[in-house]
Amino acid sequence: MNNRTRWLVLVLVLGVAGVVALWPRDKSPEPPTPTRPAQDVAALRAQAQLRPCVPGAPGGVDVTCLGDGTRTALALKGPMLINFWATWCQPCQQELPVLETYAKQPGAVPVVPVLVDSREADGLELLAKLGVRLPSVFDGADELRKRVKAPKPLPATYYVSADGLVRQITDPPYFQTPEQVEKAVR
Repeated sequence: MNNRTRWLVLVLVLGVAGVVALWPRDKSPEPPTPTRPAQDVAALRAQAQLRPCVPGAPGGVDVTCLGDGTRTALALKGPMLINFWATWCQPCQQELPVLETYAKQPGAVPVVPVLVDSREADGLELLAKLGVRLPSVFDGADELRKRVKAPKPLPATYYVSADGLVRQITDPPYFQTPEQVEKAVR
């Protein structure tokens, strides 16, 4: 095979490859995200056995109580500890049982876990698995997180004082012992 024939074959192969690469293709739609039927969520609520949420207050942020699925207005009136968490967050999964243990201590500040960036059903499933029964809420619209200007990295914990001042707790980055929680809310 001479040089001219080699070049002709090369150009022909490149031309076919270019046509194949540029040929329009039908885009198949993304598969739908599976959703759980309502009865499954009800069963997960029953399994999680969360304590009831505090009744809503005027001027509060609209959230969903994970324990019963009702909408409630969470007021930023303290003292209170707000903990933003998600099901995919490994430090959150370690921190939630610590918050549960702290909350059972006499004189503990009320703790409100706030599920974000996850589905309600997945949050209920994780809380049941971890044995966390704290009254918890779901902030699907991120309204509460926006109100306190919480960052995207999780977990993010805030202390709300009796006079309504909100401060982020950054030391430690997430709680590993109930004593750390107690020290942070003093």
